[in-house]
Amino acid sequence: MKQFWIVSGLVVAALGASALIVGGGMWSGQHDAPAATHDMPWQVQALPGGGSQVLGLTLGEASAGRSTLGDIQRRWGDAVQIAIVAAPNEVGTLEAYVDPMQAGFISGKAIITAHLPPDVIQGMRERAVKTEYMGGTTRKATLASTDLAEALKAPVTAVSFIPAANLDEAIILSRFGQPAERVRSNGHLVHFLYPDKGLDLALDSEGKELLQYVAPAEFERLRQPLLAAASAAASGASAPAAP
Repeated sequence: MKQFWIVSGLVVAALGASALIVGGGMWSGQHDAPAATHDMPWQVQALPGGGSQVLGLTLGEASAGRSTLGDIQRRWGDAVQIAIVAAPNEVGTLEAYVDPMQAGFISGKAIITAHLPPDVIQGMRERAVKTEYMGGTTRKATLASTDLAEALKAPVTAVSFIPAANLDEAIILSRFGQPAERVRSNGHLVHFLYPDKGLDLALDSEGKELLQYVAPAEFERLRQPLLAAASAAASGASAPAAP
């Protein structure tokens, strides 16, 4: 999962200067869509076995009909880029970058992570038609055509959605309800945690918001790194200065 967090951070940073900045009217309900939709970011349906349906996708290892990267490509077409993304000394993760992505009547961009065994990912990286740096030391490998066909069968495990419209706390509470927990990463970033939705909603007063979805049964893989980071930050802040 490390790559998932790294790439999400890179996208949010890139969007900081270029994302469309609009009011929260659509989120607050001032401009609700005339037709009913079930793909809105706050519409998460829990499934038996700990899975969920969100943004028109089905997450969860035990969920019938869980979504694959092939489903992503069929739905968003040319807006989808599929690659393996890896930090140094890591095998990497299979990801789809969707730009633009429409979630009901909310527009944005997304990083969608899918699962393949590490040895399969390693082989795909070795056969990649192109490898390039995304930023810093993170690398992106463009798959060979035969490997892409196999990648499209991979099940989706997580979705990171970056909305074009800025959010604030009032909108978040109105649409998503009170979180089960809040975790502050730093002075400007607060995570609203919704384990029943499998959602970590990061509210950034100095950047773009990020909505990260996993199957509710797998929520701890989002929560535990946040708690560990917050604990480490608090320990560092309280530690006495070195002489």
